[in-house]
Amino acid sequence: MQVVLNRKRRRQRNKWRLAFRLLLVFLLLASGSAVALLSYTRMLGPPPIQVSQTTVIYGDNNEIIGETHHGENRYWVSLSDISQDVIDATISVEDRKFFQHLGFDPKRIAGAILANIRSGEKSQGASTITQQYARNLYLNHEKTWTRKWNELLYALRLEMNYEKEEILEGYLNTVYYGHGAYGIEAASAHFFDKDSRDLTLAEASMLAGIPKGPSYYSPLTNEELAKKRQKVVLFSMVENEMITQQEADAAFEEELIYIERPHQTLDKVGPYFHDVVHYQLVHQLGIEPDLIEAGGLQVYTTLDAEMQKKAEKIIEQEMPTNELEIGFVAMDPKTGYVKALVGGKQHVQGGFNRAVQAQRQPGSTMKPFLYYGALENGFTATTTLKSEKTDFPIDGQSEPYSPDNFNSNFAEDYITMIQALAFSDNIYAVKTHYFIGLDTLGEITRRVGLKSTIQPHPSSALGSSSVNVLEMVNGYSAFANGGFKTEPLFIKKVENIKGEILFENKPTYEQVLDPELTFIMTDLMTAMFDRQLNDYTSVTGGSVAPFIKRPVAGKSGSTSTDSWMIGFTPQLVTGVWVGYDDSRRLQTKGDSQVSKQVWAKFTEEALANELKLPFQPPRNLTALEVDPKTGLLANENCTGRLTYFVKGTEPTESCPSSEKEMEETVQEESEEEHSIFKRFLRWMNE
Repeated sequence: MQVVLNRKRRRQRNKWRLAFRLLLVFLLLASGSAVALLSYTRMLGPPPIQVSQTTVIYGDNNEIIGETHHGENRYWVSLSDISQDVIDATISVEDRKFFQHLGFDPKRIAGAILANIRSGEKSQGASTITQQYARNLYLNHEKTWTRKWNELLYALRLEMNYEKEEILEGYLNTVYYGHGAYGIEAASAHFFDKDSRDLTLAEASMLAGIPKGPSYYSPLTNEELAKKRQKVVLFSMVENEMITQQEADAAFEEELIYIERPHQTLDKVGPYFHDVVHYQLVHQLGIEPDLIEAGGLQVYTTLDAEMQKKAEKIIEQEMPTNELEIGFVAMDPKTGYVKALVGGKQHVQGGFNRAVQAQRQPGSTMKPFLYYGALENGFTATTTLKSEKTDFPIDGQSEPYSPDNFNSNFAEDYITMIQALAFSDNIYAVKTHYFIGLDTLGEITRRVGLKSTIQPHPSSALGSSSVNVLEMVNGYSAFANGGFKTEPLFIKKVENIKGEILFENKPTYEQVLDPELTFIMTDLMTAMFDRQLNDYTSVTGGSVAPFIKRPVAGKSGSTSTDSWMIGFTPQLVTGVWVGYDDSRRLQTKGDSQVSKQVWAKFTEEALANELKLPFQPPRNLTALEVDPKTGLLANENCTGRLTYFVKGTEPTESCPSSEKEMEETVQEESEEEHSIFKRFLRWMNE
């Protein structure tokens, strides 16, 4: 009997010994597997954690004027910029042991496996915050064992290579809250129109409950379910001793006001302006298009949203319903900041931008550059030339150049530069072009920043060489800016999601024109609006003069196919071109007036709240009352206009007191001009 008992005891000891050995082997294998798994995940290195993030475009006043994303509206914020209530609520309801585990919770996994076995389905999940983050970054939401295994591997890799705070920050910035809002910042803006750092406990607990089922627990679709879920979140926070029961009750009872701010996926303001910004980001700054579209960049631009809206409104009102098109640019001459830009009546993504791409003949808007060159070469505001039908020889050609005036209106007399600019007299312009040299105009335009080549041809004085609106506006800015050239700027700076500056643009200044002559030229450009100068023809700005309530200067221009108006105040330079894309002739007189109407109304509305600043003359100029018809000092025999001269170049003779004296004066001027001009023509024909 004793022998039998000994055998039984021996068998039991052997069983226990075997079980212990098997357990030991299992533990060794498990430990080895764990070490191997951890070594493997460590060896794989850190997985990439970049995600699609909304790129935000800001205007000049740091207001949002547009944003881009690939269907996932997301604004990345650092953990320190997120409300602590959001962090506590999320950890409590999603993963209370987040800061203790290594990416997964074995106890939760075991419970979920048993539940799934009993139900015969994969309905129970046990994903930690790290696993959910891994799923958001790299996987889909299929309920398969393969996906769960890959999720575990990615979670381990994240935990092995990143700090807990980095993982939590990434999760809060990638989790989906419904309604196209990815990440807590986008959700906070969508539901409550505020930054995530400003969320209250009630708001934070409501949002923290949504990711479990965005289509079920959104308060915008089912507030009853959302409140039940909020209660669960608050209870978990109490259980984890993050808040008191009294705080939870108060938060649950707090009435929440939902804003439901819609997400704008298209450009909000100035689509043609955005096209230029995008082009410069890619082709000038070398930023990849995908990074621009969804890289979380912060792009700070020069656009003035209010000016842009006013420009678009006025253009819509003034443009006819036919195929007439428009190019429009408004720029701050002091900085080069482009404030508003319109490239056509209807924007098409990636379409033709007439403000920067259309090369058109500028007509008489080229004359201020020509006359500035004349001032540098000894002309004054009262230099007289005869306005009459004239044939001009062209070197190497048998046929002369024979320009005309509008409606063939010639003074058949001598006119001053004041009149020539106000009436846009073409004969005076071409004569001036010959006198100062056909290369001078091109040299002046290059100096002020025009990129297009101005040909040394007689017709270039009348704007036959093609240019675009942006460069013309930039060229005129040198007049508005006292002779300083700037470069047109669209982008002030670009930051990445960390707030690091990738690119920054500062205004540049270069003195390219003499400040005294620049002011004289600016003053001459005010004459086009002075209807008191009307004589053998009318001033070209007379039709819009009633709209103007502040000091302005400018020049209009027209060809058979193009109509231009470029004008400025000390604060703003604006250029407008209208015409047909196929270069057909302007159809009606109304077509040619649109550019002036748009310019005048925009200038007044855009600067409605700004000071009415005068153009300030340099101190060493001489100002005299001069008869604009004769160029002589005004007296009781003739009316005068305040006119500026470089000291030593001002007229010294007064208006004659009799017709005989007038005829003698005119005869002297005629002999002088014809002597010079005939010598020049002989030289050209040699």
